[in-house]
Amino acid sequence: MYWIIFILNTLFLTFILLYSVVQLCTTILYLKSRKQKRVITPVLVDYPVVTVQLPVYNEKYVITRLIAAVTKFEYPRDKLEIQVLDDSDDETIDIIKECVQLYQKKGFDIKQIIRSERVDFKAGALSYGLQESKGEFVVVFDADFIPFPDFLSQTIPYFQDESVGVVQARWGHLNETYSILTQLQAYALNAHFIIEQTGRNSRGHFINFNGTAGVWRSQTIEDAGGWEGDTLTEDLDLSYRAQLKGWKFRYLEEVIAPAELPAEMNALKSQQFRWAKGAAECTRKNLLSVLKASDKKVSTKIHAFFHLLNSFIWVCLLCSAVLLLPFQYVVDTQESFRPYLNVFIVFELSFFFLFFFYITANVVANQSNSWQKAMLMVPLYPLFLTFSMGLSIYNTIGVIEGYFGKKSPFIRTPKFNITNSNDSIRTKAYVSMKINAVSLAEFFMLIYFSYSCYMTYQYQNYQALVFLLMMVSGIALVFIMSVFHHVKANSNA
Repeated sequence: MYWIIFILNTLFLTFILLYSVVQLCTTILYLKSRKQKRVITPVLVDYPVVTVQLPVYNEKYVITRLIAAVTKFEYPRDKLEIQVLDDSDDETIDIIKECVQLYQKKGFDIKQIIRSERVDFKAGALSYGLQESKGEFVVVFDADFIPFPDFLSQTIPYFQDESVGVVQARWGHLNETYSILTQLQAYALNAHFIIEQTGRNSRGHFINFNGTAGVWRSQTIEDAGGWEGDTLTEDLDLSYRAQLKGWKFRYLEEVIAPAELPAEMNALKSQQFRWAKGAAECTRKNLLSVLKASDKKVSTKIHAFFHLLNSFIWVCLLCSAVLLLPFQYVVDTQESFRPYLNVFIVFELSFFFLFFFYITANVVANQSNSWQKAMLMVPLYPLFLTFSMGLSIYNTIGVIEGYFGKKSPFIRTPKFNITNSNDSIRTKAYVSMKINAVSLAEFFMLIYFSYSCYMTYQYQNYQALVFLLMMVSGIALVFIMSVFHHVKANSNA
């Protein structure tokens, strides 16, 4: 029994270390790519027909601004088709109908497409729209985005290379400064969209279409098997199937499409749950195919392995924290295990490797040209890491469900058209999920980890104490914000 506790804890911490090492290597790849000569955007010599798909489900607050933005694309009107894939069941339907009619009168080829049944959620809507589409290329935008007019002129030219199947743009943030919650989200997303996507793509490793703000070659979608609704992250799934078929993906860090970040904790938790579970489902579905692919480099497989398994980090964090108390009891009662307390240096190494990863991304994102400005972002890192650990309970449930194949519905992330500090969710519809059993689990785990902190202090294991204090603080922050935002949203809903 003693050895089981030790081995499990060591394995979880080792995965965290290996994951952080890969992120460090990806950061180095990114920095090397920045030293290379910038590739000039190809000149668009022809204007192929492009279909813009806007998958929508109950988005009455933001849908008109999205449609307005798309109609401003600097692209020949006779070569542009717009599909509003409307799965709504509220007044959004009428809002879209009126908006579509308005732009039809202005000469736009725009349609409101309503399915009889919401099968396979977003994947089903995209697939349904493709059956009626005209475009050689398909652009996808979620409802919370406001793309710039030059989006197509910045992306379509890259498809002159016939091996390119996808061009993905970087997400920007409309409301990053709205609250500490949105700042922390931007902090995390910047690392993915600047370091991970650019670093991997610079060496031809697998990257992913991010579900929005990207362009697909229609032939690529068909060749890869089309959109499938058997995972919650249909974008990641199709991305891997397409790249396994040999299609190249092009990531454009300099092309930015701004989007609204969730401004409410429960909305964020539902989004994080979907991403974590969907990644686990895609791991189950695609990892073996990647590892068996004879035409892929070993380095590509390693990056793909940790890319697909990125959500497993939540399981490792939570389980390591849970096992700390019995582990310390073993060390205290079994003298032969005492040297193994040094295993917690693994967490410290991971902390510094990930520090380099996140700081580099956010220095670039904020265009900080001096160390003085860069240092202002350093305090956000421990706060971000603590906050992320607080999400580990909810996300771990999603990951385990994903690995074991338990299905759950696609829960959309509500958008409220919040772009500045004067906006509020208190009078908005789409109040997110209620306080549930997971919130109670967070409360009881908070008590357990608080006791673990006390015992860790008694055992004088100060390395582990730092880890546990961050876990306690993170869970407390997430739990309190979940309750506060739920009560605040419902008080005036």
